[in-house]
Amino acid sequence: MKRFIQTIKNIFSIEDLRVRILNTMGFLVIFRLGSYIVLPGIDPNRLDVNRNTSGILGFINTFSGGAFNNASIFALGIMPYISASIIVQLLSFAVPYFQKLQKEGDSGRKRLNQYTRVLTIFITIFQGYSYLKGAIDPSVIMNPGPFFFVTSVAILISGTMFCMWLGERITDKGIGNGISMLIMIGIVSRLPLALIAEISDKFPGKAFAFIIELFVLFGIVVAVIALTQATRRIPIQYAKQVIGNKLYGGKRDFIPLKLNSAGVMPIIFAQALMFFPALIAGMWRDSDIGAYIGSTFSDPYSWQYSLLFASMILIFTFFYTAITINSNDIADNLKRNGGFVPGVKPGKQTAEFIDTVLSRITLPGALFLCAIAVLPAFAVKAGVGQNFAQFFGGTSLLILVGVVLDTLQQIESYLLMRHYEGMMKSGRVKGRSQFAAA
Repeated sequence: MKRFIQTIKNIFSIEDLRVRILNTMGFLVIFRLGSYIVLPGIDPNRLDVNRNTSGILGFINTFSGGAFNNASIFALGIMPYISASIIVQLLSFAVPYFQKLQKEGDSGRKRLNQYTRVLTIFITIFQGYSYLKGAIDPSVIMNPGPFFFVTSVAILISGTMFCMWLGERITDKGIGNGISMLIMIGIVSRLPLALIAEISDKFPGKAFAFIIELFVLFGIVVAVIALTQATRRIPIQYAKQVIGNKLYGGKRDFIPLKLNSAGVMPIIFAQALMFFPALIAGMWRDSDIGAYIGSTFSDPYSWQYSLLFASMILIFTFFYTAITINSNDIADNLKRNGGFVPGVKPGKQTAEFIDTVLSRITLPGALFLCAIAVLPAFAVKAGVGQNFAQFFGGTSLLILVGVVLDTLQQIESYLLMRHYEGMMKSGRVKGRSQFAAA
């Protein structure tokens, strides 16, 4: 405890780090306050803020910290920006023009950011209108009409763009990745209420069961941390070069390939696609097939839903890993810089070797990711409350662990630069950025 207090003192003794932490807290407070400002024209007294949303709607509500159910100006949060970023990122791997922009350095990244912002506006227009028509109860709208929908969509666009601005300010003036911090604070904001509801449900009769739940949750968090940090290091040897009268090169290095290179993206893709069974059921509502699909896949904790969800995560993990890590580019860069994998010929054989290693580690990583994604369903079946069960796995837990590790790593970097002791006595904090694929 004494060492922990000393670490806190060291953190706040660094002026730059102290200012960044306070800036981050201020921006996050603004984000949370905005989630309670209801859209003009909606009666807040008629809103059912505690209604149960599932599927993609519950996914958005969790990421927005309840702003979705509150019908607030931040109802869509930064989800349109995330969708636009995913689309632009996929285009960067599939379309030559976007590939060229990605390789142009800062100017190319600025152009890609402009495309992402413009695409965010169009996505927000579509999602905003769908949100007002499908997710808002018509009885809470005081004066429904074209004027209400036009102004509300404009406000939702402004809210999403303001959230983007907050994220960028946190990245520039605060600590951690701004967009990730906004998602994390939205998820964390729902933890206290879920924990209180679980305690009130379990105590006093089921107090032992609640203690078991906490131990299981701790074990799951440890497993997710291990999944996030696990890497397979491929050794690299650089050839020696004589330049003038000096000898350069000859050093040894490694390529860190993550066990879970795709991160949370497969779960996000699969979660978005799980919205389609409900659409199919709505289109065929009068048929037996539509009734079966609607009754089966409307419950996110059913075994059919979990099986389909896990299957799509498995497919998307291999797909996303394949498009984000190009073994041929890695092999070409190694050959160009005079590096090689010991025992493997440079060029094509090196690319095949890296691809083989990547395939072998992606399968257990994908299976582990599937298990983490469906754990909330098993938690509900075991008697855990639905709100508290969301923190037993899925996207929420993976994002929380990843963001916390990244933030701790940045804080530790400031401490080490000022010659203070690190935050972990057993070793350095390792965030996701430390394991970026070469």
